[in-house]
Amino acid sequence: MSYLKFDKNLLINLEQSLPKEMLRTNFAGAYHCTTLVGCNTRKQHGLLVIPIPEMGNKPHVLLSSLDETVIQHGAPFNLGIHRYQGGVYNPNGHKYIREFDCENVPRMTYRVGGVVLTKEKIFISQENRLLIRYTLVDAHSATTLQFRPFLAFRESNSLCMANDAINREIVPVDNGIGTCLYPGYPTLYMQFSRKPEWVTEPNWYNNIEYVKDLERGVPYTEDLWVPGYFQIPIKKGESIIFSAGVEPVSPRSLAKIYEKEIVNRTPRSSFFNCLKNAAKQFYLTDKDGHFIISGYPWGVVLARNTMMALPGLTLAINHREDFELIMATAAEALRKFMATGELSPRIGGIDLPDIPLWCVWALQQYAKSQGDEAARKLYMGLTADIVDYILDNGHPNLRLDENGLVSTLGATSPVSWMNSTINGRPVIPRTGYLVEFNALWYNALRFAAALAEGAPEMAERAARWTAAADKMAKPFVDTFLNDSGYLYDYVNGNYSDLQVRPNMAVAIGLDYSPLDRRQRKGVLDFVTRELLTPKGLRTLSPKSYGYRPFYLGSPEERELALHQGPVRPWLMGFYAEAYLRVFGVSGVSYIDRMLIGFEDDMTQGCIGSLSQLYDGNPPFMGRGAISHATNVAEVLRTTATIKRLTKDYFASNPK
Repeated sequence: MSYLKFDKNLLINLEQSLPKEMLRTNFAGAYHCTTLVGCNTRKQHGLLVIPIPEMGNKPHVLLSSLDETVIQHGAPFNLGIHRYQGGVYNPNGHKYIREFDCENVPRMTYRVGGVVLTKEKIFISQENRLLIRYTLVDAHSATTLQFRPFLAFRESNSLCMANDAINREIVPVDNGIGTCLYPGYPTLYMQFSRKPEWVTEPNWYNNIEYVKDLERGVPYTEDLWVPGYFQIPIKKGESIIFSAGVEPVSPRSLAKIYEKEIVNRTPRSSFFNCLKNAAKQFYLTDKDGHFIISGYPWGVVLARNTMMALPGLTLAINHREDFELIMATAAEALRKFMATGELSPRIGGIDLPDIPLWCVWALQQYAKSQGDEAARKLYMGLTADIVDYILDNGHPNLRLDENGLVSTLGATSPVSWMNSTINGRPVIPRTGYLVEFNALWYNALRFAAALAEGAPEMAERAARWTAAADKMAKPFVDTFLNDSGYLYDYVNGNYSDLQVRPNMAVAIGLDYSPLDRRQRKGVLDFVTRELLTPKGLRTLSPKSYGYRPFYLGSPEERELALHQGPVRPWLMGFYAEAYLRVFGVSGVSYIDRMLIGFEDDMTQGCIGSLSQLYDGNPPFMGRGAISHATNVAEVLRTTATIKRLTKDYFASNPK
């Protein structure tokens, strides 16, 4: 039985099926995303959504959906489904669904009377092309299929309104057509493996609603252009492949292309394999280099998310080469900023003060995974330059103080991952000494010095790093550890923020910490009591003032709640590291049980992936972006850590 399989009873119940979404990417920035039943519920949903370099590399929805109709004895049975104004669903094609499974490729099975039809979708790697294979499994009489394309040609965060400016021209190509609605867009080519009949029947389909956008309090209604429909007869046992892309393709090659892509797919046959597939979907390769997209469906390339997610998305699934390629692109941008202050046009937030710190942490994970010698060879220079850059006060917003701690200005503009804003001002004005900044700084100094032990030429610089770490150890404890046993989130002058937040988990989860084992355990106990949930750590304790557990409401209400209670799964990676460091191999079973809380999400939200955040209170519903890089990464990294500890234990304790 498939790990990801859904039956008729669930699928025909829209209340249960519409919240379940699926995502596929081509590793070059394009994606296909919709609900299991094919009803788009977000403006970002679409069959073919591609980045357009000439338009700032933002994703644009070209083909919103494709309605299939089965015709027998002259009677049409439309398999599509859209929500129209007033919450009316039409047509109701979901009632013909019998099964959906997603082990190798997404496959939907429909039954219309005596007709059994399967639909399988696959995205072509590194090419803006989606293939859909239709197979007529059973039929008792002559059957014809119709295909009606719904076109948008707009940026994924915008909406399309009926207008007279569209280009209605249809260009015939082999077994299909090409069309481009507006200047500046690429032509969309829709072709079949067999020659269809094209029937021109232009029309606007007005007032299509996106219920998720309605819930989010943002514009949610649009009009889509349907230029006509394809019609093609199909026999029992026969397959027809539909192609949507921005370049024409030879129809004869479609079957071969489809089969070649299937061979390279990792079956989604387990929790780990689902996350492995999800991890690779964040990879982005184009002419500018190798990147990580922060999330879908509205993610972009961000420096912090790249550094935080890189080890889990690559090393945890044995993709060492991808780590090196992505780090090379990111390191070039970071070096350029450190040398000249120049910002990267592709990697957002490269100037934020914690980026160098997270970069060293990512390099440290590479050393743990691939060995110190490999890390020295590739990254000793980068590590040394970053640490010296901070020691020499090179960063414009990361100041090294006399006590050895680093401070930053974040009262008027957010500087950390807790970056929600209202009217341009941070909701949480974290400024001064930030606990995770200083924990990462101490860890960076110790790691750099340890890495340099195999490089005699670095001895003088390493001695400076060791001295800097020694100098800040006591001030860190004196500044952040309070009498209640937890760490202040940030300290600014005489002000110490008392709110209980999960950034202290980073401090105790790093390899090197100024805290001793007893202090770490005390903080760990506090985090466990106040912040731990089955989905990760809350961003604020329920006992703290301003706790908002639910990420719901208007855009402003969601910004207020973003870091005031909702749960972030990626923090589980640092919690697990801290727990295993305190309890050793005896803590493996506990962390393993905690990971079970994420397995349920493989069939919820975006199937096979993890949401950006979860409500802070039961039942911990997924919210925000449907698939988020740092969350997938850290759960994978934790899984890899457990496997490594278990393997090492049994290797050293043979029966």
